[in-house]
Parts: sequence; C-alpha cells; structure tokens
Amino acid sequence: MVEALVATAVAVGSAGIVYVMAAARVVKQYERGVVFRLGKLRGSVRGPGFTLILPFADRLHKVNMQIVTMPVPAQDGITRDNVTVRVDAVIYFKVVDPADAVIQVEDYRFAVSQMAQTSLRSIIGKSDLDDLLSNREKLNQGLELMIDSPAMGWGVQIDRVEIKDVSLPETMKRSMARQAEADRERRARVINADAELQASKKLAEAAGVMSQQPAALQLRLLQTVVAVAAEKNSTLVLPFPVELLRFLERAAPLPATEAPAAGAPVAEAPAPAVEAVEAEAPAPEAPGAQAHSELGIEGLPTEPPSIP
Repeated sequence: MVEALVATAVAVGSAGIVYVMAAARVVKQYERGVVFRLGKLRGSVRGPGFTLILPFADRLHKVNMQIVTMPVPAQDGITRDNVTVRVDAVIYFKVVDPADAVIQVEDYRFAVSQMAQTSLRSIIGKSDLDDLLSNREKLNQGLELMIDSPAMGWGVQIDRVEIKDVSLPETMKRSMARQAEADRERRARVINADAELQASKKLAEAAGVMSQQPAALQLRLLQTVVAVAAEKNSTLVLPFPVELLRFLERAAPLPATEAPAAGAPVAEAPAPAVEAVEAEAPAPEAPGAQAHSELGIEGLPTEPPSIP
C-alpha cells in the first residue's frame, strides 16, 4: 500500500514537473507576450518576467518593443523639375501595441519597409531638386507623416525618418558646379566694382582737400617717391611737376629786340638773279660724269678731276 502511494506521488510529481516545464515561459524586459488559446487572443498582454500558459492549448508570441533601425533601399525617381535622382533613407520605429502588431498585420517589419519605399518615391516626385538638397528637414517630416498614418493601425509608431543621400547624374553635377562658379564670379565682380566705387569717392574727397592745400600735393608726391625708393630697384622715377615748368617760363626774361633808327633807309634784299642757260650739244662725258647725270644730281662737275 505504501509502495503504491509512493509510486503515485512520484508519478504526480513527475507530471507536475513536466507540466510546469511545458507551461513555463520567460518574457524579457524589452519584450511583451501575446497569448492565443486555441487560436483566440487570451486576456491581456503578458509583461516581462516568468509566466505560465496552458500546454498544448496556448501559444505565446513575443513582440520586441525596442526601437528598430531599418534602412530604406535607394529609390530612383524624377523630381518635379524633371531631374533623375537616386535617394535612400533610414527609418526608426517601434511597436506600441503588441496585440495589433501580431493581429492586424502579418509581418509589421516588412509592411513598414514597403510603405517607406513607396512614400519615398512619392515624396521625390512631389519635390524639387533644390528641396531635396537644402530643405531635407521639411521632407523628413512629410515622409514621417506619410508612413505613420497607416502604421498606427498596425500598432507601430514611427519615431523618425531621415533622408541619407541624394545621388545626382554626372551631367547634373557638372552643371551645378558651373552654376556655382558663375555665381561666385558674379559676386566677386560686384564686390570689386563696389570697392572701386568707394575708392573713387575717397579719391575725389582727397583731391578736393589737396586742391585747397597745394603743399599737401607736394607731400603726397614725396611720400610716393619714398615708397618707390623703398623697393629694391636700380631706377628711380621722379615725376617733375608741370607747374614748375610754367613757373620757370614766366620767370625767364624775354630777349630785347633792336628797333631800326628813325629816318634810316631800310635796305631791301636783292632779288635773286636768274641766269638763262642755253642748251648746248652734248659732249662726250667721262664715266663718272655719266653716272652723275644718270642719277640726276645737279651742281657736280661733269669732268673727272685731274690727277697731278
């Protein structure tokens, strides 16, 4: 009798141990448990720690509550201003309702990934290229709203969406580089012209001050000479003022001219005598004279000089 009781107790204890081992479950701190009994949601969500379920009747699904970082594959699209771009992004989300994440959608990770890709293509088509490059914060907010609206029904909350990179064609990169270079050159020319205008105004004011004080011009001249002489030059250029030349011209005495005496006859210049030269028959000429006559040189002797 005792042996039977002991055997029964051992059997019951073994069955209890097997039941506990089959029914015991451990839910981690960052997880939540959703229990289905015979295919139907059972009670509330199980929290972290040790919990028991009915073996062979209950099924426990663990849902991760941590923030998930999911990269969105690069998407090709055409912007509103007809530029082909390739954009990729990253999305941060977490599960806020474990029951809906298990019941409402088959695979919430895959669903969020597909929704992020379609939303990214849609936001590319609605935006200009300048917005994709410089106004990303606004696009991130719009993309987050587009993904978060359907995700709320899946028990998922979108924390943040960031556009990572915008790839442009090589031709567009070269065009943008030329545009930036032209804009910088334009600004440089405008700044240079503004500087010339300010300098001309200051030079005009300086000229007005120097015109009132002639000594200031001479001091400026000496200062320029000193500045030129400070360099390692072998030639010194010294400007000579034109006013000094005019001053010397006015200071030089004029030469006195002698006037003719009163009553003295004025001699007239004799008129040049015109001699008529009669043409004579040509005589044989020496070789030197012939050369002179061919050259048309007048006033030279036609006979060669005699050698003593």
